[in-house]
Amino acid sequence: MKKHVILFVLFLSLSGGSAALAQKKKTAPVRALTDREYWLAEMDKMVRPVLYSLAQDSLRIVMPHTVSVRTDNRESRIKVQYVEVLGRVLSGIAPWLALEGGSRQEVALRNQYRQWVLKGIANSLDSTKRDYMPYNIAGQQLVDASFLALAFVRAPWLWEHLPAADKEKMAAAIRTTRQFRPGFSNWLLFSAMNEIFFARFGYDYDPMRIDYALMQHEQWYVGDGMYKDGDSYAFDYYNSYVIHPYLAVVVNEISKKTSVYKSMAEKIKLRNERFAVIQERMIGADGSFPPTGRSLIYRGAAFHHLADMAWRKALPAELKPAQVRGALTAMLKKTLESPSTYKDGWLTLGLYGSQPDIADVYNNQGSPYLATAVFLPLGLPESDPFWSAPAEKWTQQKVWTGEDVKNDYKTGIK
Repeated sequence: MKKHVILFVLFLSLSGGSAALAQKKKTAPVRALTDREYWLAEMDKMVRPVLYSLAQDSLRIVMPHTVSVRTDNRESRIKVQYVEVLGRVLSGIAPWLALEGGSRQEVALRNQYRQWVLKGIANSLDSTKRDYMPYNIAGQQLVDASFLALAFVRAPWLWEHLPAADKEKMAAAIRTTRQFRPGFSNWLLFSAMNEIFFARFGYDYDPMRIDYALMQHEQWYVGDGMYKDGDSYAFDYYNSYVIHPYLAVVVNEISKKTSVYKSMAEKIKLRNERFAVIQERMIGADGSFPPTGRSLIYRGAAFHHLADMAWRKALPAELKPAQVRGALTAMLKKTLESPSTYKDGWLTLGLYGSQPDIADVYNNQGSPYLATAVFLPLGLPESDPFWSAPAEKWTQQKVWTGEDVKNDYKTGIK
C-alpha cells in the first residue's frame, strides 16, 4: 500500500494535483491507485527525463553515456542513442498522445506531453539546435528511424500536428536510412516499416522492400504462431519485440493499397492471436517471466505484442481484456520494482534493476526505452473494458492456485 500511495502522490503532483491532494490528506486517507493511474505514473516516470529534456534542447547534456560492458563500438553507440531513445519512447506512447478525454489529471499530463513532443521533434530536426539528430551515422539508425515511423503510423495525430517544414525534414531524415543494408533477420521489417510510413503519408515508397520483408518472414514461419529471426530459431522475445507487432502494422497498412496480401494477412492475424495466447501464459503469477535470450534489458517490451493486441482490440476470444490487463500490470510492477531500476532518473541496463552483464553489445542508454511498448493500451479510453472491467485472474494465477483451466493445444495455425 505504501508504494501505491507514493506513486499516486507522484502522479497527481506531476499533473498539477499536489495542492488538492495535500488538502485532501487532512480529511481522508489516500486511496490506492487504479491500474490505469499506476500505468500513467510509471509511464511518466520513465519518459519524462527524455521528452522534457529534448523539449528544452538539453537531451545531449543530461542523457548519460551508458553502453554495454561488452560494447562493440562505444563511440558509435553513444552517437546513435538519441534517435534511438526518441523513436522507442514515441512508438510506445503515441497512442496515448493521440487519445482524447480522461480524468482532469490525465488530460493535463497529456497536454503537457504533447507540447514537449512537438517541441522536441522540432529540436531534433533543427541543425542549429544542440539536440539535432542526424540519421546517417550508422546502420543502427535504420532500426531507430523505423520506431519513429511506427509511432507516426500508430498515431497520425503526431504527424498531423507537425508543421509542414518539420514533416519534410522528418521524411528526409527517414529516407536517408535507405542507404543502410538491413541484416537478414527481423531487420527487414525495419526497412519495410519506413516504406509503410512513406506510403501512409503520401510519399513515394518502395513496394519491394515491403514485399521482401513479408515474403521472407513467410519463409521463416516455424509454426504455433512463431517465426525464426533469420536462418535459425532462437528462444528469445524477438517475436514480440519486433516481428509480430511490425508484421501486423505492415500487412494491415499495405493491404489498404493492394489486395495482393489478403491471404497472407489472414494467416498473420491467426498467428498474432495464437502468439498472444502464448504470451499471456508466459507471465507468472508474480509477474515474472523466463529471462531467456538477448535484449532482456528491454524489460516490458518482451510483451510488446500482447500490449499491441490489447490496444488494437485484436485479442482472441479466449483472452479477456481484463485478464490481459492483470497480467501486464503484474509484469510491469515486477520489472520496475527494483530500487536500481533507475539511476538519476534514467533507466538502467538490466531486466530487474541494474544488471550490466545482461546487456548486449549493441545496447546504449537509449535501448531500454523500448520498455515503453507495454504502455500501448493507455491509448484505449478508461471506459474501454481493458480498463473498466473488473479484475480477472490470468492463466498462471489460476493454475498455481489450483483452478481448472482450459488445455493449451492449437492446430491449424499455418
